[in-house]
Amino acid sequence: MGRVLVVYMSSTGTTEKMAEYVAEGVRMAGHEAYLKRISEISRGNDLAGFDGYIFGCPTYHLDIPQPFTSFLDMAQRAGLQGRAGGAFSSRTHPSSSEGGAAAARVFEIMELGLRMKMTELGPFEVKADVIDSPDGMRACQEYGSSIAKMLG
Repeated sequence: MGRVLVVYMSSTGTTEKMAEYVAEGVRMAGHEAYLKRISEISRGNDLAGFDGYIFGCPTYHLDIPQPFTSFLDMAQRAGLQGRAGGAFSSRTHPSSSEGGAAAARVFEIMELGLRMKMTELGPFEVKADVIDSPDGMRACQEYGSSIAKMLG
């Protein structure tokens, strides 16, 4: 049984709800899921011991919030290369055609900077008002399940 760490940042509770649903998807696929806010992780060793990682944050001004950028800088030194990964974000604005959504940027940093093996589904983004709908919940769970299935 694999262990997946879901690390998230949430100001209003929306991204936290997404993280909970993503973690449920990991568990539904038969693996262990652990949820942590970025404030619970102060050093790279706090990321040790997991087979997969899913990072999530809200989209803030079409980008990653600064505290999450600092977290990603720390994660880059944690030795996560080759591990399974995924990235998600919530947003309140219409999707940007310029690719400014946080999930896409976090995904790219995880893939290229942290050299992780990312899910073929790509980055996952959901509009805030859809997350608590049956379709939103199911989409989050399916995303978590896809990363869990990468573990075998």
